Amino acid sequence: MTSNNMQPKYRAFDFGVTRASIKKMGDITYLRAENDLETYGTRLTDRLIHWAKAAPDRTWMARRGTDGEWVKISYAEAWDKAQRIGQTLLDMGLGVDRPVAILSENSLEHALIAIGAMTVGIPYCSVSTAYSLLSQDFEKLKHIFATITPGFVYASDWEKYGKAINSVINSNLVIVTNNIADKPINTSAIAKKHLKFNDLYAPTINSKLAAAIGSTGPETIVKFLFTSGSTKLPEGVINTQKMICANVQQITQSIPVMAHEPMVLVDWMPWNHTFGGNHNFNLILHHGGTMYIDDGKPVPALLGETLRNLREISPTMYLNVPTGFEQIALAMKVDDDHGRQLRKSLLSRCRMFFYAGAALAQPIWDSLFESQEKEIGERIVMTTGLGMTESAPFAIFVTNPNVKAGDLGLPAPGIELKLVPSGDKVEVRYRGPNITPGYWRNTEATAESFDEEGFFCTGDAVKWIDEDNPHLGLKFDGRIAEDFKLSTGTFVSVGPMRAKIIAAGAPYLQDVVITGLNEKEVGALLIPALIPCKRILGLTESATMSDVANHPVMQQAMASMLTELEKTATGSASRVARAVVMVDPPNIDKGEITDKGSINQRAVLKERAALVSALYADTALNILKP
Repeated sequence: MTSNNMQPKYRAFDFGVTRASIKKMGDITYLRAENDLETYGTRLTDRLIHWAKAAPDRTWMARRGTDGEWVKISYAEAWDKAQRIGQTLLDMGLGVDRPVAILSENSLEHALIAIGAMTVGIPYCSVSTAYSLLSQDFEKLKHIFATITPGFVYASDWEKYGKAINSVINSNLVIVTNNIADKPINTSAIAKKHLKFNDLYAPTINSKLAAAIGSTGPETIVKFLFTSGSTKLPEGVINTQKMICANVQQITQSIPVMAHEPMVLVDWMPWNHTFGGNHNFNLILHHGGTMYIDDGKPVPALLGETLRNLREISPTMYLNVPTGFEQIALAMKVDDDHGRQLRKSLLSRCRMFFYAGAALAQPIWDSLFESQEKEIGERIVMTTGLGMTESAPFAIFVTNPNVKAGDLGLPAPGIELKLVPSGDKVEVRYRGPNITPGYWRNTEATAESFDEEGFFCTGDAVKWIDEDNPHLGLKFDGRIAEDFKLSTGTFVSVGPMRAKIIAAGAPYLQDVVITGLNEKEVGALLIPALIPCKRILGLTESATMSDVANHPVMQQAMASMLTELEKTATGSASRVARAVVMVDPPNIDKGEITDKGSINQRAVLKERAALVSALYADTALNILKP
């Protein structure tokens, strides 16, 4: 590790925005980048046409086949198939009132349908697989279908998705799967058609295709992306060509290295989420890069596939959620053939790491830096920022390599921030060409989301990294809606407290949920980091979360952590008075985990209300106190 008295050496990386323009009006602050937004495109698919001519043989998208080998689609092939699929979708009479719904995981077929629909101006909607595969009542899936009224639905496998499709089927719906089951689709409601994916390739192209392409423009709706819907039913965020074209330009100006060479990503992030489906998917298309679809995920059962892919493919930048980086940091520490190959491949040409979704604990950063310095003699810049589905998603990005947990940075070119006091916090609001016009078929929710000046109200709280140097930018200060009052009237700031506990509980903790609404003191539900905990505690791979939570060493470590935290507490709002280690993992189907892998505080509190009550009644098992 680099000694404390030396400046660490970083692999070359330029930050596009380093200075801010600030205007104050009363207690409200307006914040912009000094850089102006440069000209951006009219249609993202124009870039597909460009790369099909400029680099026809370059791989656009790849995924492992059943034999384990990479199946690749070139840019020339992608443009040909996009046109043929687009023609078929037009012939089906699809459009804004009968869009495309995609239920499946990330795949080559998913990608081709998306760009086919995008090419001809037919909106599509990638739906969280959890709503089809984990849900028992399909409530959210039914809500999405009722909201967008699709005329076409794609799912990879009828056997996996048939039950979900049957819950929303109607006579106006074309069903497309990679296979067709022998059994009837549905006895109560027969779909218009049931086709195989290969049936989508139109044998001939007619004049309707060129007319449709020519009619698309900045206001054309590209897709509907639904919010997580953890506390209410999901809202359909309208994504236009203007939004996504402006945003890829904003990202490129904020991160100039993206334009220096063709991007290579190894990526698992789901396309129903804005980070995977907009940030990563659109950047690859814009810059003529290559995406290797990673069928792994940052969970114990699927991590091996991610590591396998990273040992084989060297990305130019690597993006993940904090839980993913935590597991990769551990894997890079292993000094065997797999660990050495992982370090060599992942670090060989990577220009930046980027995390999103939640705060990354500082010990994980330190571990990653240590492995990097050992392998390549320098650090790779760890970057982050802030955005949301409604901002397409990129809005704020860090300004220098000396990033600390919680740092956000400055707005991208073309985005104006409005900092508005809200109680003892400050809410950040967005206005710019990348901001959604609203929620599909929900004028009330749209009206509620924008203030009188047209700024989108995010609900995110921020503060200055350094009040004496605003050019360093902002840091995250939690979600305003997550903060609460104790029964004493004292406000508890959830975001900073979560980060403090996670850092103090490393490497045992993955996350924490703060409790105490209308109680006299703050409590916590501690979520163990399963993989490192199993190793530390000497447990087998088959050990459960309950085995970890109830282990005496785990209990003692968490008790000691609470005692240490108490030494720096300044009052009831900063003192964790009681805690319990959760024995059941958070449930994605119940909204406790978002699609990007972060914990939803409000959803956990709702689902674990009985546990919270027992924590304060002193009836829960293994209550910890400082």
